[in-house]
Amino acid sequence: MASISRESNGRRTVQFMAPDGKRRSIRLGKVTQRIAETVKLRIELLTAAKLAGHAIDDETARWLAGLDTTMTDKLAAVGLVPKREPASITTIVGFLAEYVSRRTDVKPATREVWRQTERNLMECYGAQRDLRTIDETVAEDFKIFLHKEGLAPTTIAKRLQFAKQFFRAAVKRKLIPANPFAEVTAKATMNPEREWFVTREDTAKLLSACRNIDWRVIVALSRFGGLRCPSEVLTLKWADVDWNNGRFRIHSPKTEHHPGKDTRMAPLFPELRAILEEAREAAAEGAVHVVSNDAYRAAADTPGGWRNCNLRTQFLRILKRAGLEPWPRLFHAMRASRETELVREHPIHVVTAWLGNTPQIAMKHYLMVTETDFSKAIGKLVDMALQNPVQCSAKPGANSGAAASRDDSHDLARNDISPCTPRAYADRCEDFQSRAKIKGGGQGIRTLNRLPGT
Repeated sequence: MASISRESNGRRTVQFMAPDGKRRSIRLGKVTQRIAETVKLRIELLTAAKLAGHAIDDETARWLAGLDTTMTDKLAAVGLVPKREPASITTIVGFLAEYVSRRTDVKPATREVWRQTERNLMECYGAQRDLRTIDETVAEDFKIFLHKEGLAPTTIAKRLQFAKQFFRAAVKRKLIPANPFAEVTAKATMNPEREWFVTREDTAKLLSACRNIDWRVIVALSRFGGLRCPSEVLTLKWADVDWNNGRFRIHSPKTEHHPGKDTRMAPLFPELRAILEEAREAAAEGAVHVVSNDAYRAAADTPGGWRNCNLRTQFLRILKRAGLEPWPRLFHAMRASRETELVREHPIHVVTAWLGNTPQIAMKHYLMVTETDFSKAIGKLVDMALQNPVQCSAKPGANSGAAASRDDSHDLARNDISPCTPRAYADRCEDFQSRAKIKGGGQGIRTLNRLPGT
């Protein structure tokens, strides 16, 4: 237990048994007995937490955050708290610069993305703002700031996620007592206007507009192989193509830092194989990469990560020659279109293994509803109606009124079954009914019977 002693000059000192087993004292100076009692209680709680090896309580954490440098240094000197980081590290600019630079376990491109959030935080709070002054009451201001910047909902959600990550690291380093962004959230809503399905007809136009085999390969690998462009497309080597077994190995710079995610195998799809065979015949002797233009690799593989750079510029020229308007996210759309096609024929866990993402990511960012899906659904409705036609009218009889009432509700020719039913649907039903034998009477509605030969 700690105790308080008072000197003749009115100065007070807290004496206690430190975690190292030695008797320690902290001089408080001329303070009131109430303040001395508060310090004594907090010292006891800090000592207990140290000995038990558990985290301090929230009240003590807030008390520590409000202390001045002198008192914090006294507590650090007796081993109750870590030594305070240099003042520059406790500012937004100092801490974030240090945090981003020492995270050598992530890709350079990731650090570049982090710096966007770093810039936003400094613009919102000021570069020299002390981390300890940012609490729950002002954390919401950052979300409001991002909205005022006109950023998309998904971008706002991502940057709030990064802010939460940064301040969580500050908590672990004992720079702040709690994460002010822990309860600040934003829903990431996808913008359907940025979705674009690249049809096979448009892909054929693109391939025809390519003036060299390298670009035919780039388009084919993106659209028919579902590879990430430029990173996976430009790193593919001829040694990765297994012609005999109909598959090829894909090296993934984006996911290579995850265990077991550096490479994956994918089928050599027929439409892709045809173009790769064409490229193999045109390849120079001893060629290593499937896309032979080394200048593309040199320009795209930068210290800050892979960039589309001049690939996008050239691709826009090809689109213009093909008579096509540019769509959002040029290369991502081709990869997403391929994944959307494949899930119609294969289980999603198989498709995501081939394309190198997860079912959750595929559902959120890749898979689309296309016109083919609507056409297929409508076609099924037509087939079901033709296979199971119903009686449209009944002969007068004992229950003709009831029969007619029930018949009206099932009349496919006179009642649309769906707002999206086409006129052709009704025409085919009427044509079938004109060739049907109508039976009715006291037993109510019966199923139509086909006429002989129909």
